[in-house]
Amino acid sequence: MTDTAPQLPAADGSTDPHQWLEDVTGTEALDRVRQCNAAAEDELDAVADPAHPDGAPLTETLQAEIREILDAKDRIPAVTVRGEFLYNVWTDAEHERGLWRRTTLESYRTDEPEWEILLDVDALNEAEGEDWVWHGARLLRPAEGEPYRHALIDLSHGGSDADVTREFDLSTLAFVPASEGGFVRPEAKGSLSWIDRDTVWAVTDFGEGTMTDSGYARQARIWRRGTPLEEAQPVHEVAATDMAVFAAHDSTPGWERDWVIEAHAFYDSTVHVVDRSQEPPVLTRVEVPSDLEATAHRDLGIFSPRSDWEVGEGVYPAGSLVVGDFARFQDGEPELHMLFEPTASTSLADMTITRTAVVLSVLEDVVHRLEVHTRDEHGQWVRRDLYPELRGALGVSAVDADVSDEVWVSVTGFVEPAQLLLGDLSEVAGGGEPGELELIKSAPARFDAEGLDVSQHFAISDDGTRVPYFEISRPDRVEAGEVQPTLLYGYGGFEISLTPSYLGAIGKAWLERGGTYVLANIRGGGEYGPAWHQAALRENRHRAYEDFSSVAKDLLERGVTDTAHLAVRGGSNGGLLTGNMLTTYPELFGAVVIQVPLLDMKRYSHLLAGASWMAEYGDPDTEDWEFLRTFSPYHLLAEGVDYPPTFVLTSTRDDRVHPGHARKFAAALESLGADVRSWENIEGGHGGAATNEQAARMNALLYAFLWNTIGRTR
Repeated sequence: MTDTAPQLPAADGSTDPHQWLEDVTGTEALDRVRQCNAAAEDELDAVADPAHPDGAPLTETLQAEIREILDAKDRIPAVTVRGEFLYNVWTDAEHERGLWRRTTLESYRTDEPEWEILLDVDALNEAEGEDWVWHGARLLRPAEGEPYRHALIDLSHGGSDADVTREFDLSTLAFVPASEGGFVRPEAKGSLSWIDRDTVWAVTDFGEGTMTDSGYARQARIWRRGTPLEEAQPVHEVAATDMAVFAAHDSTPGWERDWVIEAHAFYDSTVHVVDRSQEPPVLTRVEVPSDLEATAHRDLGIFSPRSDWEVGEGVYPAGSLVVGDFARFQDGEPELHMLFEPTASTSLADMTITRTAVVLSVLEDVVHRLEVHTRDEHGQWVRRDLYPELRGALGVSAVDADVSDEVWVSVTGFVEPAQLLLGDLSEVAGGGEPGELELIKSAPARFDAEGLDVSQHFAISDDGTRVPYFEISRPDRVEAGEVQPTLLYGYGGFEISLTPSYLGAIGKAWLERGGTYVLANIRGGGEYGPAWHQAALRENRHRAYEDFSSVAKDLLERGVTDTAHLAVRGGSNGGLLTGNMLTTYPELFGAVVIQVPLLDMKRYSHLLAGASWMAEYGDPDTEDWEFLRTFSPYHLLAEGVDYPPTFVLTSTRDDRVHPGHARKFAAALESLGADVRSWENIEGGHGGAATNEQAARMNALLYAFLWNTIGRTR
């Protein structure tokens, strides 16, 4: 223990001895960050690689291996089709910040596509003396027969959520300066999106009073070329207490629409269709419950209820997918059809719309299958299984939903490298078969998977709920009674599902070296639809933590590992999860990793985007604090507890979850004399790293920590 009294916040949240660490770029706070970084690096860089004959640092080996995977030139380039070109953003060792480039489908099919470089972000940074990180691009659909020319590019300082937007000319490959009439949006959490060549929707910071309490834009405006941003035409404004406003234009030929969405909170929004032909523009509400997601494609209205939805004499259950003629729905004459109805074991993972088909990705006990829905000549919906021969995690996206029925299909698994295939559904609507899948790209293996087995298991939570989890391990070693260093990962929030994906760097740094990896599908996620998420909201948050701890107990009971060799890892909401594992279940674990976390649930709603998450957790400034305090790790720390070794990681540039959470928690643990180290990347945003080199360094430190704790008997 330390010689001085522990510095802990008051259990009721009334005092906070470490609040000074919330000063993100304050001199004293950053001095401590640098000291903690140096101490963590000194400790972990001293861990020797047992597989290296001269005892080289394990971090050095891991960093090189992970960097090689992240920079591999034989990765599958993710592409977006616009017109005749496929667009891609590429990073590697020579281009850390990325190349925006394009090629043709014919060239993309080859082993060595010919790429046209549109923008080199590294060169841009060198020329401008900036630290830009690519945040995306939106291209304006041109008139028929004309090439794509106009783009809006988002760039972020160091990876933060706040970014700038700059217009880019694809014919000259240069930015269009504001002095020449180009659209340029100053740094803020917001966006610009095309309406036409000379008009955009602007959702951003327009000055004092135009941002919500959550730090997002309150106003949606129409901005015309050649006019100052501050003079853009106001169309709609939400309350400061709302989360944000969003606006967009659907440019589908013949079905152009404009949308304004009031996001009151997560799972609570109001959707409007905008008539820009009137002056001022007129908003017409889409009359659906506020927790229902509504949109449209061509003539089709698409509705995803999160609670049971009564329309006329019909009731559509939470988690279903309902469609109907959008114009008739808006006229009050809905004729709806339910494409998907969930069951106790199934949920809708994703939906993709092509020109004439709706493709659904369904999870059945967290295992994917695909189905396609089309309308016959009588307008009746017909369902059929799609590509039933495919096995693994399946992802589908439309190549160009406005003009084509082609789809990209990705197939992968925990130990199976990704494949990208191209399919054509144009014959399905007429009763024909989908076109034969064409293999476009295959990624090579990044780690040795020999002897590894993927299995699914179910733990029983405290209230009797079956909680699925995946285990990637070597069964021969388990059967032989060998204790496996086991890393348990989870998230459990915001209706986000954790599904199989190729483990890549995890496979190289952990599985190949003899570790076991476990992915838990706890409540709070979306693996079984909205009800699975809603079961762990607010005062029921403890269910997510009971689920996760029950998976840990199941691993111990099954003999997969023991406490000394079991670690947990989670980031963001998952960092709150692992923070609660540390404070509530310290006896279960040999090590805990907490990344870009929420930890101070008394202050969270006052820090950066925290106010936008109160629908998930509760409002600590009300009587909600009575249940919030029960899962606020910062306030659950106590003297006399034997906390397992802990590694807390965050990013100075994270403007979503405040780095103060991690800083304060590490300081409080340190004051208790706990075995804790912390590391903060100065760049990186909420992802923790802005470049592959930074990601490799961060993960090398993390895995060195794990191998030095649960990877050996202490």
